[in-house]
Amino acid sequence: MKKIMGFALVFLLMIGLAQPASASDNNNEKSINEKFGVPIVVYGDTLTEQQKKTVQEQLGISEKDDVEEFTVTGEDLVKYIEGENRNARMFSSAKITRQEKGEGLDVEIVSPENITEVTESMYANALLTAGVENAHVEVASPVKVSGHSALTGIYKAYDVSGEKLDTVRMEVANEELNVATELAKEAGIDKEKVSELLTEIKKEIAAQDPATKEEVEKIVEEKLQSMNIELSPEDRQLLIDLFDKIRSLDIDFDNVQQQLQDLTKDIQDTIKNVVNDEDFGQKVSDFFTALLDAIAELFKSIKNLFS
Repeated sequence: MKKIMGFALVFLLMIGLAQPASASDNNNEKSINEKFGVPIVVYGDTLTEQQKKTVQEQLGISEKDDVEEFTVTGEDLVKYIEGENRNARMFSSAKITRQEKGEGLDVEIVSPENITEVTESMYANALLTAGVENAHVEVASPVKVSGHSALTGIYKAYDVSGEKLDTVRMEVANEELNVATELAKEAGIDKEKVSELLTEIKKEIAAQDPATKEEVEKIVEEKLQSMNIELSPEDRQLLIDLFDKIRSLDIDFDNVQQQLQDLTKDIQDTIKNVVNDEDFGQKVSDFFTALLDAIAELFKSIKNLFS
């Protein structure tokens, strides 16, 4: 009887495996947003063919995926950001999927081990300054890089899709990214703390609508004090100059207020998770230390017993 039941189960399993997968496959096909078109992928010009394949794997792009593909070069860099080096090496790549208004901007670094200086929230902050909203952005690199060139790739994606971003805003956004990474490196501030600082200053500028550089300076000083961040006079001036430029841009802060709020929440969640991970790591370390001590005591007791 058991043998008969076993054969029956195997038979039913084989029938299930033999069922045509077409209906399931059709349900899993990605729907194309006819309003925005297919996602755009921009590869760094320095990538070799093998590195490009690695980036495609990182971004989850298969041969059957419908995407538009472009390459970002040093020429694009000087086109979008004045004063940059046209001979710059471009490894960072990005995939941009446009979304409906109100869905917000979110950035995902899919190869975090290879993007060494720029965080997801730094990208998001700079992109909001540049005028990028309501999009899902994925960043990847097959080798360790700072991550700055991905910003240019994103600019190009919007350019080729027909949406022109303001040149001045793009340049200020690039400066913002440079200031953010500079503060994290030189001032020794945690990257997420830097992003939180930039976001909070932006939110305050949106709320107060400062008319002068002196008013911007006051906002910067208040945020540094409330967040207990110590900066050198030179770094403070970097922030003041940056946000005075942002103040003078034609940014509809009411329009990006919710996205700034969402960004603040994301940053705080990231900081909380990092702290929790550190606590967990300490607990694991304490556990194994105690375990090893217990084993040592056990062997000592055994040795004494037989001596």
